[in-house]
Amino acid sequence: MITLKIGLVIVLIIATAFFVASEFAIVKVRKSRIESLSQNGNKKADKVLHIIKNLDNYLSACQLGITITSLGLGWLGEPTVDKLLRPVFAQFGLPEALSHTVSFAVSFFIITFLHVVLGELAPKTIAIQKAESISLMLARPLIWFHRIMYPFIWLLNGSANMFVRLFGYQTTKEQEEVHSEEELRYILTQSYQQGEITPSEYKYVDRIFEFDNRSAKEIMIPRTEVVVVDVNESMTEIMERMRAERYSRYPVINEDKDDIVGVIHMKELFYDNCDDTSHIRDYIRPVPKIFENVALKDLLLKMQKEHIHMAILTDEYGGTSGIATVEDILEEIVGEIRDEFDESEELPMEKLEDGTRLLDGKMSIQDVNDFFNLNLDHDEVDTISGWVLTQYIEAEEGTEIEVDPYLFRVEEMEDSYIRKIKVWEKE
Repeated sequence: MITLKIGLVIVLIIATAFFVASEFAIVKVRKSRIESLSQNGNKKADKVLHIIKNLDNYLSACQLGITITSLGLGWLGEPTVDKLLRPVFAQFGLPEALSHTVSFAVSFFIITFLHVVLGELAPKTIAIQKAESISLMLARPLIWFHRIMYPFIWLLNGSANMFVRLFGYQTTKEQEEVHSEEELRYILTQSYQQGEITPSEYKYVDRIFEFDNRSAKEIMIPRTEVVVVDVNESMTEIMERMRAERYSRYPVINEDKDDIVGVIHMKELFYDNCDDTSHIRDYIRPVPKIFENVALKDLLLKMQKEHIHMAILTDEYGGTSGIATVEDILEEIVGEIRDEFDESEELPMEKLEDGTRLLDGKMSIQDVNDFFNLNLDHDEVDTISGWVLTQYIEAEEGTEIEVDPYLFRVEEMEDSYIRKIKVWEKE
């Protein structure tokens, strides 16, 4: 009889381990991975997918199983171990009352230790580390247990939901599983640190979050650097400028950059072998003019919808602020895109041999903040050169501004425009 009871105690501990491991495995397992296995014909994955889609019911099944086995261990385990230990303590000649108390305490400790360590902690740790394999292995028996105990599970879930609604809360089924941007960023960081995603994948997704907060003004080519052609120029002059600059598209102005009449594509002019007998007006295509503070995502959607590669950005007074291209927008997601004609193009930031950083004056303040982990105020300006001028309006080459723990120094200026800024960490 005692052997049977010991066997039942072992079975109850194993059953507890089964329900605990099942609970943590089905919560931890990646749904996308299970869906992939299911699509490849894995029958066990089909069962796990069924459990995930009905997670509330199966978590209740696990909780019911753990409760039943815990009650069983409490009812059977302590008396069984106590019966084994009572004769041992009786040999020490202890009074019967004291012998019973000590035997009960030791029995309680042994059963609690076995229950917590073998029945809960160890299975939990293994299930978290091997969620996929554990869930595939235990899905079938868990489904059968759910079917057998369904009336009790339905009653318990219904009662719990009733009390939840009484306090004004939603049930699990009524809630939508959503994650905030902060939660997604945390998940992304954890996945990167655990090696589940590559550094490039991490950067792409992180840039997507930043992309949503950017405006067109932050990434535009400013008016002063826009290469244009004049509608009144001869075709020979225009062709020579194209050969020198090597851009694919050029805004066309009527004497002033505030009066942009359209855009031309270099390949059309060279394909038609244009000369002074041709006129630029025959090749001008319309170009949209968009307010500079438009969200970058909205600008991209508009350019995709209208099948255009360039947009003119205007300020609040209707003047031209600059231009934005599809390439400029995509670089905010995938990083710098350089073709064979970009060899002379300056990078927004380069590392010098002495370890300092040389920033292009057009580099956005947001990018500077992200790289150096700073919080430079940029409500009124968008570029690092503009920020320097807001800090020191009479800035000149050699001017230094301290932003703990860094020093910013103006390295190169052109008239009143700051072209290069050096940054290094203070000693």
